[in-house]
Order: sequence, then structure tokens, then C-alpha cells
Amino acid sequence: MSEATLAAGGLSAARPASRPGIAATGRVPPWVITLAVGLVVPALLACGIEALARTGVWQHRLLPIPSQIGAELHLLWQSGELVTHLIATTARVAAGFLIGAVAATLLGILTGTVPVAFRLLDPTLQALRAIPSIAWVPLFILWLGIFEASKVALIALGCFFPIYLALAAGLPRVDRGLIELGQAFGVRGWRLTVGILLPSVLPAWLTGLRGGLGLGWMFVVAAELMGASEGLGYLLTDGQQAGRPQLIVAAILLFAVLGKLSDAVVAWVTRRALVWQDCRP
Repeated sequence: MSEATLAAGGLSAARPASRPGIAATGRVPPWVITLAVGLVVPALLACGIEALARTGVWQHRLLPIPSQIGAELHLLWQSGELVTHLIATTARVAAGFLIGAVAATLLGILTGTVPVAFRLLDPTLQALRAIPSIAWVPLFILWLGIFEASKVALIALGCFFPIYLALAAGLPRVDRGLIELGQAFGVRGWRLTVGILLPSVLPAWLTGLRGGLGLGWMFVVAAELMGASEGLGYLLTDGQQAGRPQLIVAAILLFAVLGKLSDAVVAWVTRRALVWQDCRP
């Protein structure tokens, strides 16, 4: 064994084993950088509004300042109401999203792969898509009452259409060469759908899920205005009736935070599912 080899071995043995993470790479994780950059604009706005209010320029009787909103959130946290309202709203969105996603996926596959089903069902579904969400409220109350069923149904309706459109429009546009190649190897029927068609529209379907989830957070506001006794929509109504604008803005900010967190989860799943795609991080 040469002296150079022994020296290299000694140096490698003396060097401490590096651990993965920030210490090993010397870099901050990308998600930390993304979070920090994303908070720059909200932080600057909050500081600016607070400073204007302190100097008397900002009249905060109707539009509260960040310190008032923070105090309101602190009171809700201390009383335990904040967790209750967050859980109620999140549970409704999760249930509606699950129901809407399953129904949209099944109908999207049906209309996207069976031309007769597309001609029969798609015109009606497109007409229903044009109806404003608030127009469904009295009908759902009449059908399902003012309890959870009507709220979840309205949210499911909002989540349905982006997911359905992604599949109904994407499946007929799958590369004909892939289909013919599969048929040449004897892949037909449901095996063709599962093995070739669905993987080809996976990016569009995941994008539809993100859009549907975003609409779910919008529809939950209308849903919780249907006589809810808990939830962020209830806080909006309570703040309006009690003349507490800081409560209204606090509820709006909580909607924004929950919507962004849920979208980040779906975006993370999308990146993992589409790791084979050549796209920017």
C-alpha cells in the first residue's frame, strides 16, 4: 500500500462523518426560503398599516390594525373557540372535497372514455357549472336541512367541477400513439384506461384537485352562512352582527392560512407524484 493511499485513509478517518441536513450541505432547506420570501409582503403590509395607525394617519375604526387582529385571535385561542372553529371548517372542507373528488373522478373517467356518455352528460354538467354557488343554498336547505349534510353537499359541488373538467377534457386528448402501442400489445378495455389513459392525464387531474380544493374553501363560506353554529363562516357572521371588524378580518386571515396550507400539501403530493417531469421546483 502506497504512502498516498495511507495518507488518504488517515485523512478520511480523521474527518468527522457528516450528517444530512443544513450542517452537511451548508444550505437552508428550500421550503424555509420559500416560506420566508412568501411572508415578506404580508409582514411589510402589517408593519406599514400598524405604523400608519400609530401616527394617526390610518383610521382603524372599520378596518382594524394588525395588533387588534392579533389580540382577537389571542382571545379566541384562550377561550378554546379558535380550535373548535378551525376543526369544524376543516372537517367540512375535507368531507366535501373527498366526496366531490370521488364523484368528479368517476364521472370524468366515464365521459372522457365513453363518447356516448360525454354527449349525454357533459352538456348538463356544463350548464350546472354555470350556476352561482349561492343559488344552490336555498335548494340544499330545502332538501337536506340546515345541518351538516347541506353544507358538505355544497362544498362537494364546488370541488366537483375543476376535477371533472380536467379528466373529461384531458382523456380524449391522450396521445393516440400511446393508445395504439398499448393495443398492439393486447392492452384493451379497463386495462388500457388504468395502464395508459389515467397515467397520461395524471398531471391534469392533480391540477384539478388543487383547483377543486381552492373552490372548496370558497364554497365553505356560503355553506357556513346556512345557519352554522361553529366554523370560520360563523365567526364572519358573528363579527358582523356584533360590530367587531377585527373578528371578521381575523376569520378572513384564518381562511387564507388554511387554504394556503392545504394547497401546499396538495402541491407537495403533486411534486412527488410527478417527479419524472422536467419542471422547475
